[in-house]
Amino acid sequence: MTLTLPNIIPILNAKTNGKPENFEIDSVSIDSRSLQNGAGTLFFAIAGPNYDAHSYISNLIENGVRNFVVTHIPENLEGKAYFIIVENTLDALQQFAAWYRGLFHFPVIGITGSNGKTIVKEWLNFLLGPDYNIIRSPKSYNSQVGVPLSVVSINENHNLGIFEAGISTVNEMVKLEPIIRPTIGLLTNIGSAHDEGFSNLGEKIKEKLKLFTHSDILICHKNKTVEAFLSQKVTTFTWSCKDESADVFIGKKPMVDKTVLKIRHNGQVFEIKIPFQDDASIENAIQCLMVLLHFGYSHETIEQRMELLYPVEMRLKVKNGINNTTLIDDSYSSDFQSLKIALDFLESQKQYKKKTLILSDIFQSGLDTDELYSKVSQLVISNKIQRVIGIGETISAYKNKFANCITFKDTEGFIDAFDTLSFGNETILIKGARTFEFERIVLLLEEKTHETVLEINLNAISHNLNFFKSKLKPATKMMVMVKAFGYGNGGFEIAKLLEHHHVDYLGVAFADEGISLKSAGIKLPIMVLNPETTSFQSIIQHELEPEIYSIKGLKSFLQIAKQRKLEQFPIHIKIDTGMHRLGFEENNMDELIAILKENKSVKVKSILSHMATSDDVSFKDFALSQITRFEKLSAKLMTGLQIHPIRHMLNTSGITNFPDAQYDMVRLGIGLYGISNDAEEQKQLENVGTLKSVISQIRTIPEGDSVGYGRRFIADKPTKIATIPIGYADGISRGWGNEKGFVTIKNKKAPILGSVCMDMLMVDISNISCKEGDRVVIFGESPTVNEIAKALGTIPYEILTGISQRVKRVFYRE
Repeated sequence: MTLTLPNIIPILNAKTNGKPENFEIDSVSIDSRSLQNGAGTLFFAIAGPNYDAHSYISNLIENGVRNFVVTHIPENLEGKAYFIIVENTLDALQQFAAWYRGLFHFPVIGITGSNGKTIVKEWLNFLLGPDYNIIRSPKSYNSQVGVPLSVVSINENHNLGIFEAGISTVNEMVKLEPIIRPTIGLLTNIGSAHDEGFSNLGEKIKEKLKLFTHSDILICHKNKTVEAFLSQKVTTFTWSCKDESADVFIGKKPMVDKTVLKIRHNGQVFEIKIPFQDDASIENAIQCLMVLLHFGYSHETIEQRMELLYPVEMRLKVKNGINNTTLIDDSYSSDFQSLKIALDFLESQKQYKKKTLILSDIFQSGLDTDELYSKVSQLVISNKIQRVIGIGETISAYKNKFANCITFKDTEGFIDAFDTLSFGNETILIKGARTFEFERIVLLLEEKTHETVLEINLNAISHNLNFFKSKLKPATKMMVMVKAFGYGNGGFEIAKLLEHHHVDYLGVAFADEGISLKSAGIKLPIMVLNPETTSFQSIIQHELEPEIYSIKGLKSFLQIAKQRKLEQFPIHIKIDTGMHRLGFEENNMDELIAILKENKSVKVKSILSHMATSDDVSFKDFALSQITRFEKLSAKLMTGLQIHPIRHMLNTSGITNFPDAQYDMVRLGIGLYGISNDAEEQKQLENVGTLKSVISQIRTIPEGDSVGYGRRFIADKPTKIATIPIGYADGISRGWGNEKGFVTIKNKKAPILGSVCMDMLMVDISNISCKEGDRVVIFGESPTVNEIAKALGTIPYEILTGISQRVKRVFYRE
């Protein structure tokens, strides 16, 4: 949605200074470091306890930002930009977001509670994603700043919102409610997080319930304490595992590594399985189940989708540790309620009988210190923790409450003593408040794997899929290309996700790719774009659907089809409209019609063509001539055979540049993987693949020494270099070496020195503080695949598909 400054200024009740160069606003920002800030950005200069964004306005002006919401104009900047002057920039951001939210009228789920908000949000996005174009809070953007930034990301293509709201004290929710304005409320677990901000539990509940003041319905656990603070105007949809008067009554039964939920609702009973056994995950899953029931999903759909839920590694992360240990990383917070949840999670995830708890001082408990650590001791005993390592002055004072306990006053003390401690064949829960910097402990205990991996973000794939779906007419089908090992990203895992999202077709280049997917259990129809005649038997055997592009190929397939007595086997007819690669031409049409007219062995499932210049608008006339030719030849074929098959010719760039030629289906390719040749569209896509490695070795070479084969780099001063275990055998072009290319270490560019070797490359880290074992980004957010392709004079396809299959693919959801 295009916003203009004249629309915005009255909302903020602001004064102005200067003349705007551009009235249109395409983004809102509060981060002065963002490289996305530009002429269309409206920058809110927010002042926090440790920073004031007004200090960075001068740099932003140099980088092209022209429109600012400020409390004052910084010295010497008057007349250099357009300033919207308000009393409080945070209030202004919230006012703007609330106004912006009012421009949209689709269902919005508002989530609040003490625990589970982010997980429930991410799971709901997964469960509802196949049917809705969802806007949701990124990561844990649930604060006074995070919520408005989430909401102003809504666009006209969204038809469902899911937003978190987090508060730490009174009078905060009243500011977030008009920004989220949820039509559907969801109250998750109420625990002790942020208890210090409230005088009692009742005040905390009352404040959280303000989010649902205007909601049509509130979904929550049936709880007398909560009900005591609910307005009679609020309609509830409740669940319980104990109170049978709840709208939904649920029984739980553990089964191996799953939990079976027996659900009673509206006089009907059905069962689902979820892949968890810990209480926190079960409760979060039930919250999601309630939303699906409210939305009217069938029991079958609920069962299918709920079983696919996955761990969300935002707070509790399972990692491999040194000496055959498993780490449960929960270095996000330290309060009593989350400790209980973490210990429960530890029990469900343990791989070893021996269990160790590394615990910092506990905050936000709402209990006095004696009672708190007595309760913690009881938890440790009940969870059969064999060893406790306490870190902090308070827990050190209560050391005698724990058996087999060693304590340190701070994290530094633990690190100094690390070599004297023994860890092995155990599961370790690392639970600490952020002020203790327990990530340093995790780093010590985490297994160091010097491996190169290509990490694939499945959430980003879903986002990009939905982005292109939003460009289609309601009846237009979608084929997604997973050829070339999913453009280098991996085949089966992506195909499985696409199947979950109900795409209509998958496309592969050769039969073996399709056979691999079918053998792995993919049930979607798969079209083989470049079938060789020798693969026809296998194509038929595995129920793949061949593209037929020549008379010779058609006759060969029909001969086999006749021998196997096939009837109405689906085939796809390729027409050459100007690409001149594969396909029937106009002079083949009569013969093609004659062969197919009386043939019962096959059925023309679709007619397709391929555009040669859909990505280059300078060839628009040629592209339109291809569309015209396709219309003419496909119509002739349809008339001659008296059929109405699917027609399709648009690829990724065609979807954007030629929307009137969608026909019955489009073919989404590299756009799914976050790549566009359109700069504006690229901003809308999410990065899917991040190629990572590690630093194997660091050395400093003197002036005059060289690096790599052929001495193509000679140091003109002492130079610190790092060796990275990835080379041209992994798919890194030799042309990317010799200081033309770079990698990213600690968010800084490290130029590649000398020639790229077969299995290694060397980079300059003279200005980067790093060490052996640190992570290196080869491509992802920086450098991007587009950047590398442009520098090498090639296309992103070549960069992605060139990554060797010896590089391990790791799939994850944020």
